[in-house]
Amino acid sequence: MDMTALFKISYGVFIVSARKGDEYNGQISNTVFQINSEPPTIEIVINKLNLTHDYLLNSEYFGVAVLNTEAPMTYIGRFGFKSGRDLDKFEEIKFMTTPNGVRIPTDYTVAWLECRIINKVDSGTHTIFIGQLTNSEVLTQDEPMTYSYYHTVKKGKEPKTAPTYVKIDH
Repeated sequence: MDMTALFKISYGVFIVSARKGDEYNGQISNTVFQINSEPPTIEIVINKLNLTHDYLLNSEYFGVAVLNTEAPMTYIGRFGFKSGRDLDKFEEIKFMTTPNGVRIPTDYTVAWLECRIINKVDSGTHTIFIGQLTNSEVLTQDEPMTYSYYHTVKKGKEPKTAPTYVKIDH
């Protein structure tokens, strides 16, 4: 079986954010999908080992920032390869706070979404969080970053906790 066939599935690059009490966290995600148009419904998939997962379990809302192609690897790395257990990911980062209290990073953000969590589905190592859109805005007309762009142009890798991580034995 050629596991690299999975690399041909198209994804985007996003920051998913959530709040737990007075604490905020966010992480890079490539698994954000619109699954319904009426009402507009979004699905995100988060590894159970990630701090954002804990926040989502204890939150009513989540946010999604759609990143543009100009987002530098240092910015992506802050949200994707560092843990909120070790640093405040929103420190010294420009962000806005939605009416429902979700922080959305605004640098390198094409558009943002806020969703009310309406269902959680256990999928083994990950949980699928389903949210109904409560607010959204387009900030720029910049080109959204695809996961393919992240790999081919940015030379990015996925962490072992990513749902798309595939161990390739050479």
